[in-house]
Amino acid sequence: RLNAAVGDRLGVRDVFDAPTVAGLAARAEAGETNLESRPAPTPRDPSREVPVSLAQQRMWFINQFDTASAAYNVAIALRLTGTLDTQALEAAVADVVERHESLRTVFPLTDSGPRQVILPAEKVVPALTPHAVESADLGAELHRLLSAGFDVTTEAPVRARLFGVNEHEHVLAVVVHHIAADGFSMVPLARDVLSAYTARRRGVAPDWTPLPVQYADYTLWQRDWLGDEDDGGSPLVRQLDYWTATLADLPDVLELPTDRPRPAARTLGAGRVEFEIDPDLHRSVVQLARRHGSTVFMALHSALAVLLSRLSASDDVAVGTPIAGRGEAELDDLVGMFVNTLVLRTPVDGARTFAELLAQVREADLGAFTHADVPFERVVESLRPSRSTAYSPLFQVMLEFQNTERPELELPGLHVEPLDLAFDTINFDLQLTLRENADAEGHPGGLSAALGYATDIFDA
Repeated sequence: RLNAAVGDRLGVRDVFDAPTVAGLAARAEAGETNLESRPAPTPRDPSREVPVSLAQQRMWFINQFDTASAAYNVAIALRLTGTLDTQALEAAVADVVERHESLRTVFPLTDSGPRQVILPAEKVVPALTPHAVESADLGAELHRLLSAGFDVTTEAPVRARLFGVNEHEHVLAVVVHHIAADGFSMVPLARDVLSAYTARRRGVAPDWTPLPVQYADYTLWQRDWLGDEDDGGSPLVRQLDYWTATLADLPDVLELPTDRPRPAARTLGAGRVEFEIDPDLHRSVVQLARRHGSTVFMALHSALAVLLSRLSASDDVAVGTPIAGRGEAELDDLVGMFVNTLVLRTPVDGARTFAELLAQVREADLGAFTHADVPFERVVESLRPSRSTAYSPLFQVMLEFQNTERPELELPGLHVEPLDLAFDTINFDLQLTLRENADAEGHPGGLSAALGYATDIFDA
């Protein structure tokens, strides 16, 4: 947002090197930046054919390998209590499918590879006739909807179903394949459905600001900006050079103590353990991070690295983390697949203090964030680690830090409550998910934590 105002002059490292408004203003004025300058995304030339985006390529191949798999489904479910206007809701969902081209895109294979083909909204909009369900059976019905796969070459990547528990209680569930949306898309998706419903209840179309670009526009812009590997000076080549140097000779597997030997092929079966970190400890972590010019994420990443090093007896620890991939203001309100995965490599030396480790982690994390435009799959291709069906490449532990905004869910005549959806698949050995909470005054209110684990090798 700052760069949208001052003209693409500041990178994430600048915020840490000059962590005051005055310091950032001076950097912006001086034009001495750590940022790789790029143009803003603009609407595409309609005559151009649109390939899959770089992030979508791997999603497409994984989907075609097993179209029945639900491992890459993204979902949101809302409990609606009160008087529901089902016609207004169906019209609102149609409005949202019309607004976001990604929700009505299929990906057929052509001679040039998979392509994005955008369908008319009327071919995609799901019927939302309430499906009667007993309260006790709701969980099983939601699971059935969530666990059905997509064939993205022929099938629009979105499904929605309205469950009627009784006259005054409904649940709206929306499932999108990851090729068309990511977790960060759930906020604009929910927000648009709710604002469109409010308008349709009044008998009018939603009066929202048109989106500046669509996902297909972003796809062509990203490919044009990153450039080609044949051009030695392109951003793509420069960022790949960073990753191949940073991750050179990374151990194939972090050998954690497991309950069973690793099978030859992962089943992706998952379990989950949830716990809370209390507000006092959360407050201490925030103070520690500030004292050392870092972030809560960096402090928690450091703690996780120490734990994994101790458990594995390894001094070379890599974890993966998702990054939103929405560096441009034009992408803020768009539903699409922008998220990327970064590999954060940390040498853990037991002779160092935690403050020294945190400084090292801060440096590694900033380096990764500064080179976050190259898709993870391209990094894997460049490094060519030994590939196995038994474990994920480059890292086996994912750290997901959720500090994204939560949509305000208010509807006329309805109380809206998001439901937690437990997916029973995991793509890694372990996945630690952390969410920061705040009290009424905005102070640290504790961390909600969940540790997902592969049931192939771990017991609860």
